[in-house]
Amino acid sequence: MATTTTFTTLKEDVQRYLERGSTLGNDPVIIEQLPRLINLAERRIARELKVQGFISVVTGQFTAGQSVYAKPDRWRDTVSVNIGVGSTRKQVFPRSYEYSRQYWPDESLTAEPDFYSDYDSSHWLIAPTPDATYPFEILYYELPPLLDDTVQTNWLTDYAPQLLLYGTLLEATPFLKNDERIQVWQSMYDRAAAMLNGEDLAKVLDRNSTRKEA
Repeated sequence: MATTTTFTTLKEDVQRYLERGSTLGNDPVIIEQLPRLINLAERRIARELKVQGFISVVTGQFTAGQSVYAKPDRWRDTVSVNIGVGSTRKQVFPRSYEYSRQYWPDESLTAEPDFYSDYDSSHWLIAPTPDATYPFEILYYELPPLLDDTVQTNWLTDYAPQLLLYGTLLEATPFLKNDERIQVWQSMYDRAAAMLNGEDLAKVLDRNSTRKEA
């Protein structure tokens, strides 16, 4: 039976790896820093990899006269936006902020939405400003809930524990000023990331093949 990775077991594993050939793994300073190093690794992975496991969905409504909408917590990047128009679904396409402002400079004017832009890191801009209520469905990449003593598992511990381990070791190595190990952990991290990307690509290709056969 496979061992389940948790925040607690990950900290133990990292300590074991750091103890190999060195007493630094017993240093209380590095042990105290482990939660922060793990969180740094989680953020790095979420920033560098765009895989199916990081995709989440938010639903809601665009309302008449409102052009700016808050992004979900832990949002990293938008995958797609669609709205309900009558009995059909319509895709709302991504555009730059400058394009949207030029396309629809007067927010007080309203029409059926065509485009969305990043207004800032926490909000979207919709253009044109909606002229009615439109139910929306937005797919986006999110940062998984960061691990700590109360959040023992997340998508990374369940599906990419090796990547998370090597990512944490990669964050710990400069902290320990053990630069000769960076290349080793980077190589293992890259290999685990490539495997995860390959698995995700296979799912996408299989999904597309299934749609064509249907």
